[in-house]
Amino acid sequence: MRQEDIWDVEAARGYDTPGTGMFAPEVLGPTVDRLAELADGGRALEFAVGTGRVAIPLAERGVSVTGIELSRPMLDQLRTKVDEATVPVVVGDMATTVAPGEFSLVYLVFNTISNLLIQAEQVACFRNAARHLSPGGRFVIELWVPELRKLPPGQSATVWLSESDYIGLDTYDVLHQQVVSHHFRFGAGREAKLYRSPHRYIWPAELDLMAQLAGFELESRHADWDSTEFTAESRSHVSVYRLPAAD
Repeated sequence: MRQEDIWDVEAARGYDTPGTGMFAPEVLGPTVDRLAELADGGRALEFAVGTGRVAIPLAERGVSVTGIELSRPMLDQLRTKVDEATVPVVVGDMATTVAPGEFSLVYLVFNTISNLLIQAEQVACFRNAARHLSPGGRFVIELWVPELRKLPPGQSATVWLSESDYIGLDTYDVLHQQVVSHHFRFGAGREAKLYRSPHRYIWPAELDLMAQLAGFELESRHADWDSTEFTAESRSHVSVYRLPAAD
């Protein structure tokens, strides 16, 4: 299953949920606040910019934001909101595509690094981030923590959210470090709509090693964008990596 096939026209049209979910003010607000702080007055580059959920409000805060995006339908949706001058975007994958200029911040949010399905691609993503950054620049990743402790012996699936009209579950292949997220949406009738996406899950320690291979050091790790302490019970993390400053 290719990423181009997942993020098609249908996915792009249904991606935005204004005011709710990942677009809720209590979710998006702290994300933009923290990224604006980390940009520290410099330019920002978003890997997998999508429909502009983060890039647009960050640009509205006065940060110069450029994006890289593989999916043309997602980019088309972004262009219904802002033009190229407001948020310029280079079409391509986040592991190899180069955007013009130098940046003080590269960021990759909402678990998107896991869309790269092999370890080598994820390592290349770190190196691509380093390629774009000025000395002392930061690479920020938001990522979930694999919930393997919830797997009963002999089982390969966990339900991570169950609501009146939605069930989310993940099926794990622990041998190959792969997971498929299944999203079931349904109403009062008998039928449900299923959306699936494949991922390669990454432990925080493995992520740190990828960062070291690209020349980064871990600057901070929190459980969320509000800087909540990261613990063994945290379900996700926001990790900030930094290149060495110039001598």
